[in-house]
Amino acid sequence: MPKTCTLAIDVGGTFTDITFADAATGATWVAKTPSTPGDLSTGFITAVRKVLALAGRGPADVLRVFHGTTTATNAILEGRTPPTALVTTTGFKYVLEIGRHDIPRHGNLYGWSKPTRPITPERVFEVTERLDVDGTVLTSLDEDGARAVARHLAQLGVPSVAVVFLHAYANPAHEQRMHAILADEYPGVLVSLSSEVLPQFREFERSMATALNAAVMPPVSRYVGVLREALGAEGVQAPLLIMKSDGGVTSAATCIRQPVQTVFSGPAAGVVGAVSVGRSAGYGDIISIDVGGTSADICLIRDGRPEITKDGMIGPFPMKLPMVDIHTIGAGGGSIAAVTGAGRLTVGPRSAGAEPGPVCYRRGGSEPTVTDAHLVLGRIPAALLGGELPLDVNAARAAIDARVGRPLRLGVEEAAAGVVEIIDNAMARAIRTVSVGRGHDPRRFALVAFGGAGPLHACRLAELLEIPMVVVPPRPGVLSTWGLLDTDIRATFVRTVGTAQRRMGDGGAGVPTLESAWGELEAQARVWLDGEQVPRDQMRFERGADLRYEHQSFELTCPLGEGPLTPERLSALVSTFHAEHRRLYTYDLPNAPIELVTLRVTAIGALPKRAASESLSSSGKAAESLVPGGGAIESLSPTGGRVAVRAETLASSGEARAEMTRGSSRPVYFRGRGFIATPVYARDELTPGMTFDGPAIIEQSDSTPLVAPGFRARVDDAHNILLERSHA
Repeated sequence: MPKTCTLAIDVGGTFTDITFADAATGATWVAKTPSTPGDLSTGFITAVRKVLALAGRGPADVLRVFHGTTTATNAILEGRTPPTALVTTTGFKYVLEIGRHDIPRHGNLYGWSKPTRPITPERVFEVTERLDVDGTVLTSLDEDGARAVARHLAQLGVPSVAVVFLHAYANPAHEQRMHAILADEYPGVLVSLSSEVLPQFREFERSMATALNAAVMPPVSRYVGVLREALGAEGVQAPLLIMKSDGGVTSAATCIRQPVQTVFSGPAAGVVGAVSVGRSAGYGDIISIDVGGTSADICLIRDGRPEITKDGMIGPFPMKLPMVDIHTIGAGGGSIAAVTGAGRLTVGPRSAGAEPGPVCYRRGGSEPTVTDAHLVLGRIPAALLGGELPLDVNAARAAIDARVGRPLRLGVEEAAAGVVEIIDNAMARAIRTVSVGRGHDPRRFALVAFGGAGPLHACRLAELLEIPMVVVPPRPGVLSTWGLLDTDIRATFVRTVGTAQRRMGDGGAGVPTLESAWGELEAQARVWLDGEQVPRDQMRFERGADLRYEHQSFELTCPLGEGPLTPERLSALVSTFHAEHRRLYTYDLPNAPIELVTLRVTAIGALPKRAASESLSSSGKAAESLVPGGGAIESLSPTGGRVAVRAETLASSGEARAEMTRGSSRPVYFRGRGFIATPVYARDELTPGMTFDGPAIIEQSDSTPLVAPGFRARVDDAHNILLERSHA
């Protein structure tokens, strides 16, 4: 029988999430397991075994394996990259070190120090060669000098080398020859070419992207190799596809060559999943927030399309590669609460992570975290992961009392509520950054809250930002794996336009010249998709361009869509640029000359998508209508007590009101209200049409959504929970 099943695994800082989906039946199984920071592949394989056991399937049933990874991200942010060398054009040794002459927005003008580069000057080596801005050879490559440098690198034993020659984006011949010399003189060395990583102008940014790519090649290639071997040992022979920062996936082989493309792998998968959830709930304009154990990732999405930026940052370094525009802050369940010497309460960005984790995990943690605060407030159950991870509320109370309560002279509950309030406001500020700070009113967007901790904070964020609607997915804790299942193979190919042809209109490149250049990019993209084994009828090519007004030093990327270029489409591209400039900067210059600086082609290889089922459950069974015509059904709640769910049809609205009875509540603390007896709902028992008012707790194995007082919850046809302010 043909294989129809797909595995999707997202490895986070605290938990590893996995989804197993059968495209033939629509059945889906999910699981979470603690991450293993010492060797992330261990948690990866543990998750695979766990979900296959849940599904009752074998490794031979798996067609594809999708993976979101933080290996490259962690290596860069933690500075754990091996010694790396850079080969560049004579006279340009210090391009990477000099960088730009600006400082970060929040940096101290007099005290800011330039961050240490991924490759420092003592490991930068010069080779004589020179191209002009249009790629014409001015000085041929000095092959004897190049071989001498290659031999010296072999003596140093650096595992990877970046090659960045001046204007190589216009003509890669010298870089390609240097690669061949390195392979000849230093077999086995990993080589990163700027003409492959970022073939466009601006020497510092191109050098940085190539250097970072070279720096993370050894750890990523080692990690991917270990995963391949481990999957093979388990009997999984399916291809491994890795999530990229732009929201697409690529083969493991491409990932090894260009690992820097994966620096926002996990967060990008979450955004793709949030877009699908928003669409299922009827919202195209959404703000997604993914709150895990270590960080909160926020993205603004308009018309069902996440913003793609080419001006991102990874730590202190600029990243000109296309990536989903995600704003990340150090705010998650593991964020540590502490009182400073000045008596100020801080929460994050330090995190307890997976090891030792929050105090309540009983794994050696001693500093209170946001998770400990939620446990003290009664907002999460006495055990997580469906009972696999018991929590120690007494230890959490003692830690919060000792580290927060007594120093601030607050009761334990007040201190815990203060911890949560601070982290809520930190996340609200981050949401304002991606919305108000960019000309968008958050009140016109729905908030899609996911991650293990996202639904706990959603109602308070909606209050702080006056967001009218919150959408909580059926399985918020593993939504990133849904995103992996909903993605396509994707890559962007770029070409910098020659200086003599940039000005649009008189003297610039005309439609035939531009069409020829875009056509060449599409041909490159088609060859790449062929290498990724994408059928021709599943290929798409979306065009775009970077434009600017003459004399500007920055560009705006504008979409052109699919199909051949015509004068009318070129005129529409100009109109799009004016409109985008006006949206971002409040003005445009209709009569000013425009320069077309960079051409872009995004190659998309369509993959089969996750089939929609009635609902998602950890047992893998699609939920049936529990009460199709009224009546009652009983089941065990996650806390072990009997729960009765009664649905009654409301004549006025046609909705079903859910009512909980017989010991299905617990005291939950709300700031300014104290403890309130709060109903506890089992998520798998909520069916479309049910409504209930807050306060309420919804328990499920992967997350614990909180319905705050003053909010009403409604289950839609896609099994999302919609939360909006109650008008009663």
